[in-house]
Amino acid sequence: MNYDFTIVVPVYNEEDNLLRVETELLAYTKKALKKTKILFVNDGSKDKSQELIELIAHRNPEFSFISFEENRGLSAAIKAGFDYTETPLVGYIDSDLQTAPEDFNLLLQHIGNHELVTGVRANRKDSFVKNMSSTIANGIRRSFTHDGMDDTGCPLKVIKTDYAKRIPMFKGLHRFLPAMILLQNGKIKQIPVQHFPRVAGEAKFGVWNRLLGPLMDCFAYLWMKKKYISYTVAKQG
Repeated sequence: MNYDFTIVVPVYNEEDNLLRVETELLAYTKKALKKTKILFVNDGSKDKSQELIELIAHRNPEFSFISFEENRGLSAAIKAGFDYTETPLVGYIDSDLQTAPEDFNLLLQHIGNHELVTGVRANRKDSFVKNMSSTIANGIRRSFTHDGMDDTGCPLKVIKTDYAKRIPMFKGLHRFLPAMILLQNGKIKQIPVQHFPRVAGEAKFGVWNRLLGPLMDCFAYLWMKKKYISYTVAKQG
């Protein structure tokens, strides 16, 4: 089948959420603005996630998967998803489904004139500590990148695949995707999306890696920005 849009779903020990992911993403494919497929990236899960992923992919042609030999982190899972995407558009959503697949349609409405469209979580349903640490981290990151984005940690994004594949990923760079599109002279936009509390499984990030991690990554981003190679071909013969 000719698909236009691939949704990457990073997975790490999410066995309690995967059947709900199957139900909600399958329902989304029936009303998606683009012909949509789903790619699970199993980041070395130690529970029954891989077993469930294979079951879901076996009974639904819209689903496929890749599985890491060992846990490599969220940025690696997202990069692998980009690497294995063959459609013109790629997006991703967390397997905890704290954002709604249906909101991809809000982002897809704007992707024609932009290279990346990201959600910004309205009325976040997280704890006070989690919300505050994310707000501080976003402020720190914004002061380094000047990308104008309020919520780069929002796990709901759509990107033109050729731009996504050119991002030189490193650990933590999933927080800098809009900034990396700007380095390619692409256009970015943020759209308010729904947010829900986690109903199953455990959060993989705490206060420590929401604050210290992003601060350290900001310096890595500045180094990359200084060394980043970007060019435009004016004529070819």
